[in-house]
Amino acid sequence: MAIIYREIEERDNKALAALIRTVFEEFKIDKPGTVYTDPTTDHLSEVFKTAQSVYWVAEEDGEIIGGCGIYPTDGLPDGCVELVKLYTSAAARGKGIGKILMQKSIESAQHFGYNEVYLESFPDLTTAISMYKKTGFKNLSAPLGNSGHFACNVWMLLVL
Repeated sequence: MAIIYREIEERDNKALAALIRTVFEEFKIDKPGTVYTDPTTDHLSEVFKTAQSVYWVAEEDGEIIGGCGIYPTDGLPDGCVELVKLYTSAAARGKGIGKILMQKSIESAQHFGYNEVYLESFPDLTTAISMYKKTGFKNLSAPLGNSGHFACNVWMLLVL
């Protein structure tokens, strides 16, 4: 069956929270100051009702296998949005699903009129960081905005 890409719905919350936390455990980055302990991880459909935000999910055979979105994080410069919560299940990796989710999010950022996309990550997530660099993201020396995810220590910016 084909993979369906669509915007988040309330029914996705539990599966997405479980997927995100599984990825964090897998990469041993399940610690405070990340989305792992962020209470909003359990109700993402509510979070993405915020204006100028969107969260895309990838679904295959009724199962959520990935997600990625953009969010106007507090404290970011005007015209800048954060690329957030890009995760795919272990079985979904290496198939271009994460890249499609990221591209849909970047296209949404352009649609909303943003001219920069910021992200935070971990050095352990080497495949994701490589994908970001190939997309045009550049490393920053310090974080932007107030995500609250103080444990992240890779910061990148894409100028659209």
